[in-house]
Amino acid sequence: MKSLFLLSVVALLSAGATSQSAPDAPDHNTEIESRLAGAWKLVSLEEASADGQVHKADCAGMFVFTSDGKASVQVMYRNGQTGSTYAQGGYEASYGTYHIDDPSTFTVHIEGALVRTLIGKDLKRAYEISGNRLTVKSTDPHEHWKVVWERY
Repeated sequence: MKSLFLLSVVALLSAGATSQSAPDAPDHNTEIESRLAGAWKLVSLEEASADGQVHKADCAGMFVFTSDGKASVQVMYRNGQTGSTYAQGGYEASYGTYHIDDPSTFTVHIEGALVRTLIGKDLKRAYEISGNRLTVKSTDPHEHWKVVWERY
């Protein structure tokens, strides 16, 4: 009986020591979310046409990611007649939630948008953070645009 008791104590102490000595592995998505969180100012928006020519849009905008998984983007094209399928009257605005899919993509679930056909959609985006710059591209093979943002 005494040896069974000692064996139980040793097992409990070993389990406690193991759990204390092995720190929890860092959550990679939490690290990425902390790098993404904040306000980003639009630096450039480029779109390739069918013939391969790259058009640089004349626009201004802001992309905001919160640390609790919310996202909002607004882009104003200087010419109200230009824009994208995400814009109406030269203005693009949407908000929703986001999650990190992997170290190179995130998905925004659109809860509200100026272009109402976007509401309820999940928009997957490829991204790269380098210094204070965030580059975002569509993962849709039919969309050929690239947006560069700079941290405010």
